[in-house]
Amino acid sequence: MTNDKGQMTNSPSEQFLSLEESAKVDAALLSSSEKFLTRLTISSLKLLTHIAQEYGVAIEDLTTAQVIAWFEKDSKIKREQGIEAAYLKW
Repeated sequence: MTNDKGQMTNSPSEQFLSLEESAKVDAALLSSSEKFLTRLTISSLKLLTHIAQEYGVAIEDLTTAQVIAWFEKDSKIKREQGIEAAYLKW
């Protein structure tokens, strides 16, 4: 998707749980803290998939340094261009 400035934006479903995924977690026989961890893990998998695609590597080949560098880059984009230009919107 693009915003009114023609910049690429990311839909929430690209970063976080879809409504269907959230419903599946809610229906799981898990405690509240286990459901939280499950949501966090699914969201993390999506983010790691995105980072790996940007680096052109498999998720299992991502290094700690690459993940840190990616967060630094996204944070810099947010500071310099605004939150809408960054991948993470928080």
